[in-house]
Amino acid sequence: MKLGASFSDAIHTEKNMSLRFSRKSGKSDFSSHAMRGYLFLLFIGIGALILLGRLAFLQLLAGGYYRSISDTNRIRTALIHAPRGIIFDRDDKPLVFNVPGYRETVNGKTVLIDEKAALDKIAKGDKKLEVDSLRQYPIGEAAAHVVGYIGQISTEDLKDPLFAGYNAGDLVGKMGIEQSGETFLRGVDGKVLVEVDATGKPIRILGETDPIAGQNIFLTIDSSLQKEVANAMKTVKRGAAIVTTPTGEVLAMVSKPSFDPNLFTMGEHFDPPSDATYHTVEQVLLDGTGQPLLDRAISGTYPPGSTFKLVTATAALQTKTIDTSYTVEDDGILKVGDFSFANWYYTEYGRTEGPVDVVKAIKRSNDIFFYKVGQLLGVDTLSSFAQKYGLGKPLGISIEGEAKGLVPTKEWKEKVIGDKWYLGDDYHYGIGQGYLLTTPLQVNSWTATIANGGTVYAPRLLKNQNPVVKNKDFLSMDTLNTVREGMIESCDTGGVAWPFFGFAVKNSHLQIDGKDITEAPNATGSADASDMRHVVVACKTGTAQHGDDSTLPHAWITAFAPAYHPQIVVTVLSEESGEGSNVAGPIAKEIMQYYFENKY
Repeated sequence: MKLGASFSDAIHTEKNMSLRFSRKSGKSDFSSHAMRGYLFLLFIGIGALILLGRLAFLQLLAGGYYRSISDTNRIRTALIHAPRGIIFDRDDKPLVFNVPGYRETVNGKTVLIDEKAALDKIAKGDKKLEVDSLRQYPIGEAAAHVVGYIGQISTEDLKDPLFAGYNAGDLVGKMGIEQSGETFLRGVDGKVLVEVDATGKPIRILGETDPIAGQNIFLTIDSSLQKEVANAMKTVKRGAAIVTTPTGEVLAMVSKPSFDPNLFTMGEHFDPPSDATYHTVEQVLLDGTGQPLLDRAISGTYPPGSTFKLVTATAALQTKTIDTSYTVEDDGILKVGDFSFANWYYTEYGRTEGPVDVVKAIKRSNDIFFYKVGQLLGVDTLSSFAQKYGLGKPLGISIEGEAKGLVPTKEWKEKVIGDKWYLGDDYHYGIGQGYLLTTPLQVNSWTATIANGGTVYAPRLLKNQNPVVKNKDFLSMDTLNTVREGMIESCDTGGVAWPFFGFAVKNSHLQIDGKDITEAPNATGSADASDMRHVVVACKTGTAQHGDDSTLPHAWITAFAPAYHPQIVVTVLSEESGEGSNVAGPIAKEIMQYYFENKY
């Protein structure tokens, strides 16, 4: 009987064959099994070495890294935002202060949230809010350009070495003192270490570093006067007003249109006053015509018109190009070839002034006189003298954005305009027209220089800053007294600054001295009338042409009072609004009225 391959005999026969094969080859079957055992042990050893090496790497070399990750999973570091310093006026009244609030980061943007809105978010389970203080500006629009506001740091600023150590979400000053005083106002943030559970819920505080508040800054600004100047400028669409002391302290500075800086800093639910110029941040940013973020007081450049006649007059007298006896016959029009140069009085009323000397020329703002004086001086001499007043470069006020203006020369015109300088250019230059451009701050500065006796001071906004002299001793007292006389007569009957005719205020504390302060002409025996005082004012108006004939001129006035011992210098500009005496004059009068009734 034959057995199949599936049965045991077949299996037994295969084993025998295998053994026989091993003998013929001369190799032991047992040695082959031993080799496989050694390889197995080798693999086990190598694996153990790899595990031990990895363990050593994790413990000794990468231990700190992984411990940090582990700690991060259970420890959170939260910033405690430091409050910014407070900005005070000259009488220690706050122009900005901090109020409780919060912030959060949304799509990389820092969003400020007021306390009420934040509590609503917290009640709904929002855990991303950070405690912060919000900046509140108590007089709003009135001081926006001086004080400024804060906003998220820009990408460009982060590249600036001045902002080393700042992070992408940080808030920084964006204009005014908030910007220029950033280094002082910014505090040092604190930190708190919090242990949390797996869900992120705080368990306990592990440590805390207190924040350090920023330093306070004290300004020369008088907040009550600042508000009054802003109120006096309420009808001006675009323009500026500046009030300083004769030595350069800025008491008030307003640019129009203005904006409420609280819109940027008090959260999206801030409700501005009903009479606010703008009600949203978007309105401020998108007004390309009004340009509310432009500080026209220091950054706007304009032809100064007849206010520049003060510079022309002092240049001519000081260089002895003319003297007090020099006169020009006003015939109404000067003709040069096919061109005519008229006096405003002739253009508007068809009348002439007759013989005009320098005092009468300032009093009546006579163009014919200053055309001739501009010709006698010539552009190079007049420009050289204008530069003595600091024109053509920034005066150095301690906020950013000050423009330098433009003082023309023959060389400048040939290079930039591509044409030579003509006699007509001298005429226009002599009356503050043509290529000349100045800021309202510069107009105020040359007026202050005449008021204080001939010293050019850098304008100052910081209360504890010492006066900085830019130039001095380039004007004689004879020159100054002559120009002052013309300015006084300009503000008196027969002059052109009609709002100041008989200027009187109610203030019994003003001592009548018969020169600066005199008895009011209409004072009677009544109690109220006896308190009235006539304050002598020195001023110069300006009506600056620009654009084409369809464009209204810029209205200017610059003045100081009392005339012989000045306390304040006031400069007002109203863009494209008409004559200086009619538009800017009443505004300056309102400012002077408030000052001498409440401050002097």
